[in-house]
Amino acid sequence: MAKRDFISVRDLSKEEFDHLFELAKDVKANPEKYRDALPGKTLAMIFQKSSTRTRVSFEVGIYQLGGLGLYLSASDLQLGRGETIADTARVLSRYVDGIMARTYAHQDVLDLAEYSTVPVINGLTDLLHPCQAMADYFTIMEWKGETKGRKIVYIGDGNNVCHSLLLTAPKARMDITVVSPSGFFPKPEIVKMAEEEAKEMGTKIEITEDIDAGVKDADVIYTDVWVSMGQEDQKAVKLAKLKPYQVNPALMKKAKPDAIFMHCLPAHRGEEVVDEVIDSEQSAVWDEAENRLHMQKAIMLWLMGGGKY
Repeated sequence: MAKRDFISVRDLSKEEFDHLFELAKDVKANPEKYRDALPGKTLAMIFQKSSTRTRVSFEVGIYQLGGLGLYLSASDLQLGRGETIADTARVLSRYVDGIMARTYAHQDVLDLAEYSTVPVINGLTDLLHPCQAMADYFTIMEWKGETKGRKIVYIGDGNNVCHSLLLTAPKARMDITVVSPSGFFPKPEIVKMAEEEAKEMGTKIEITEDIDAGVKDADVIYTDVWVSMGQEDQKAVKLAKLKPYQVNPALMKKAKPDAIFMHCLPAHRGEEVVDEVIDSEQSAVWDEAENRLHMQKAIMLWLMGGGKY
């Protein structure tokens, strides 16, 4: 069986996407069934960027599947600075059954996947955050019954999370609108990829500065931090430009009455979102955070389970 990687949701066929949703649903409902599904399997977890959710969810996830997670920090590996990424991938492939990497440069994960002989999972790069997006749409399905025909609105900086939400929406049969000020739109090449798939799936992609028009009829309001890790030098400019795009009760009222709020966390309360929204009954963020565990377990089963899952 040919090695598979999970670098972008674009790697998945429509059937594989649907299969992972069904598998994640079963993993969540019947955890004991998968208790020793990956006995003795090892996952190398490479972290150039620090993390709470990514580290804990993958480390707990592989343990619950009967395997072991190995945390490897930037100082442990010096990825690409001491040993080349290609050599790191070749060596790790001789020791472990899978590699998860959370890096700055997207190319680092692509290089790991090219030279590794075991599956590579993108735990986050500056370009994409596919595991998060998969968990996000899974959460929408739980809260709304189904994703088909729904509208998600992402508000704020067109970052890696925004990119993965764009690329995933057509596969979830959802329309997506990104509401950002000019200069903070998602990358045009990502928008183009999303539009191509949306055309095929019969869904809509919209990018706008207009908050009122963009948020209208939204089933889901989603935001993320305005200043991502490594962008601290841009903080003053970003806070000033993005301030009108804060998710607060007034903005939520512009969406559907039963709209839910989502955030990949960590949240900078008082900046992109206020307490009254993130702590409200409309907030799905805690289920969303939990679902990282279940969806990533499904992804590991699919990639590392020898074709059984």
